[in-house]
Amino acid sequence: MKFLFTCGGTAGHINPALAVAGRLRELEPDSEFLFIGAEGRMETDLVPRAGYEIRTVRITNIRRGFSVEDIKHNLATLRNVLSSTSEARRILREFRPDAAVGTGGYVCYPVLRAAHELGIPTAVHESNAVPGLTTKMLEGSMDAVMVGFEESRSNYKHPERVAVTGTPVRGEFLRADKAAARRELGLPEDKPLVASVWGSLGAGHMNEIMTDFIARACANPFFGLIHSTGKAGYEKMTAALEAEKPGYAALGMDVRAYIYNMPTVMAAADLVLCRAGASTLAELTAMGKPAVLVPSPNVTNNHQEKNARVLEAAGGARVLLESEFTADSLLGLVSELLHHPEQLAEMSANMRALGVPDATERIAGTVLALARG
Repeated sequence: MKFLFTCGGTAGHINPALAVAGRLRELEPDSEFLFIGAEGRMETDLVPRAGYEIRTVRITNIRRGFSVEDIKHNLATLRNVLSSTSEARRILREFRPDAAVGTGGYVCYPVLRAAHELGIPTAVHESNAVPGLTTKMLEGSMDAVMVGFEESRSNYKHPERVAVTGTPVRGEFLRADKAAARRELGLPEDKPLVASVWGSLGAGHMNEIMTDFIARACANPFFGLIHSTGKAGYEKMTAALEAEKPGYAALGMDVRAYIYNMPTVMAAADLVLCRAGASTLAELTAMGKPAVLVPSPNVTNNHQEKNARVLEAAGGARVLLESEFTADSLLGLVSELLHHPEQLAEMSANMRALGVPDATERIAGTVLALARG
C-alpha cells in the first residue's frame, strides 16, 4: 500500500502525522510513505529526521487583516493555491497513493483538494477544539473527518459525519512511569516537581514572568522546577537569574534551553505549566497531568484558549490569560495546588478521563479502511 501524508507549520501538526505513519508502518510493513509539506517550513526538518521522504509545494497562509500589505499577501496566497494544487496533483499522479491524510497546516488544502479531484480516498484530522480555515474549506470534500475533542463536532456542518478519535501522542508519553521518571532525574521522593514549558522557541513575556517566579520561589523552595526557556531565551534568562538570585539552581530550580526528555520530565511532574496547543493537551490528558494553561495570544482564531477551556470545564486544568496574572499570582496558584494533593489527584483523574490513549490506532484504522476501499 501507499500512504500520502500532508502536514506542516508546527510540531503540533507534524507529530500526529508521524505517529500515524509509524503505526501504519507497523501494521503494513511493506507499505510506501510520502509526505508533502510547504517550502521552508518545520516539516522539511522533522519528517526526514523521522525517516520519511518529503516533497514540497509553494504555499502561504491567509492573513486576516485588511491593510494594503495583508491584501497583497492574500492575493499572492491565492496564486500560490492554484500553483501548489497543480504541483500536488503532479506529485500524486507520480506516487499514486491508496489514501491521502492531512493533519493540519495550510499546505493540507491544495494537497487534499488535488487528491479528492483525482479520486484518491482522503481524510483530515483536526486536533484543535475549533476547526481552522483549512479544515472548514475541506470538510465537504473529505471521505473522513476526524477531531480530537467531542466538543468539536458541533463546529462542523455535518457533525454526524465527524469521528472523535483524539489526537495521537508518541508512545513514550503513554508508557512513562512517574516513580521511574523521578529516579531517572535524581529527584527526591518528598519534593513536588513543577514542569514549565512554553514552546520550542520559548516566549519572551513568559520567561520574564518565570524569572520573577523563580526568584520568589527561592525564598521557600518547597518544590523543584524544570523550566524550558526556549533556545532563543536561555542566555538572557539565566543571566537575569544569576544577577537577581545566584544559587537558584542549588535550590532545585533547573533552567534549560530545551527539554529533550519531555516524556520523562512530564511523567515526573506533579504539575505542568504550559501553553494550550492541541498536541501538548493530548500529551497531558494521556498522562493525566494537572496543568496551569496559559494560551498563546498569538495564534489564529484564538484556538489555544478554546482548547484550554475544554480542559478547564472538565476540571483538569486552570486557565490564566497571559495579560491577566503576575509572577506572584502564578506562584500563589502553584503553591495552593501543590499544598492540596487531593485537588491535584482530582484534576489528574479529570485529565485522564479526557485522554484517548488509542487515538493513533483509531486514526490508522480509519486510514487503512479508506485505503482498502
